[in-house]
Amino acid sequence: MKLNAQQLRNLEEKKALGTSKVVKRNPIFFILENIYDTYNIGGLFRLADAISVEKIYLCGEMEIPPNHKIKKASIGTYKVVDWEYKRSAEAAIADLNLKFKIKNEKLQIKNQNLSNITIKQYSKSKLNIIAVEQHKTAIPYSNANDALPVVLIFGNETYGVSPETLALADQIVEIPMFGINKSLNVIVSAAIVSYWIIHSFRR
Repeated sequence: MKLNAQQLRNLEEKKALGTSKVVKRNPIFFILENIYDTYNIGGLFRLADAISVEKIYLCGEMEIPPNHKIKKASIGTYKVVDWEYKRSAEAAIADLNLKFKIKNEKLQIKNQNLSNITIKQYSKSKLNIIAVEQHKTAIPYSNANDALPVVLIFGNETYGVSPETLALADQIVEIPMFGINKSLNVIVSAAIVSYWIIHSFRR
């Protein structure tokens, strides 16, 4: 099922919950840290729906739905993408790690009759946490570990991802800039990296 902008805006929130459950979600999570511009937040909801992320975490000092500017910029996609506010990116990562650990334990119990190799694979799997930021230790995004499930962290429009949050990432990746301008808009950056991840695991 596909809805246009007007249909999404007019979609009742109760019906939107049912709609979101029929969409197959990709094992990708967004963590947005201290993003100030409500247009950017709304645009990131649109992107999250486009690539069918599993969940968005809105963290720190930022507006959240039902802020009317976010609602407008997201064209209603905030209603069909699962999201949650956390006081910090660190709290969001802790929440994801706990949920993923529980999920893996359930899988091990459910599949206890499978081979030991399969169970070993479940127990070794972990979240792949990638911060998108210009940094002295950053590598090109196209060289990043694209293993799923993946958490993509995007930071403040001026200051980027905080040093405390960068320390929690498995990798820091950046997008090469060949002109005079130092950086891209956060929505554009998120789109480039997200679609590269999607392409990598679908090829």
